[in-house]
Amino acid sequence: MSSGKSPVLGLVDYGSGNLRSVRQAIEQAGGHCVMVNSPDDAVNCSALIVPGVGSFGDCARQLREAGLWGVIKEWISADRPYLGICLGYQLLFESSEESPGVEGFGALKGRVVHFSGGGAGSEGLKIPHMGWNQLHICKPSDPLLKGFEENPDFYFVHSYYPVPEDSSVVTSTCAYGVEFSASVTRGNLSGVQFHPEKSQSLGLEMLRNFISSLTPNP
Repeated sequence: MSSGKSPVLGLVDYGSGNLRSVRQAIEQAGGHCVMVNSPDDAVNCSALIVPGVGSFGDCARQLREAGLWGVIKEWISADRPYLGICLGYQLLFESSEESPGVEGFGALKGRVVHFSGGGAGSEGLKIPHMGWNQLHICKPSDPLLKGFEENPDFYFVHSYYPVPEDSSVVTSTCAYGVEFSASVTRGNLSGVQFHPEKSQSLGLEMLRNFISSLTPNP
């Protein structure tokens, strides 16, 4: 990234769902966003953002078909800035109960499990977990969560959640029948289970934090 230039955020489009709301949120937060549909589109990007629409297996397949799977895996291996949202967060792990036999990026050890196995269904809670819920911030020093109060509300839509083997990467948790990892950070790699683009002012603030982390201090 050249000094004096705004960082270019690459929003990965793997052909599933409407990314307009994510792009609008990034731009509203002050980010310069480009769509990444092929490996060449990522060349000039300072960061990649992988949103989440669809199933774990379908997303992995679509990324491979677009030639983006290897690009993203190499990006993560090089510890370049990455933000995974919802399914883009879950793909950071090794596997998911949603799609047995399908490998994730494996950047973080652990697997993705269904809420019914953690107790949400047995407690009469509706699945998917949909709507506003509070975060418990474990690491206030995390750049993504900078400036937030102790229990901010974010918007969730999901039936599965990751279980990291290394608890040190967990920056916030959320309770829905079971306490689950709502966000992680390791180096320049971050993932969130909630949807910042649906989380109004706090979601925009989180995206601003991510964008600010890409800009070198003067």
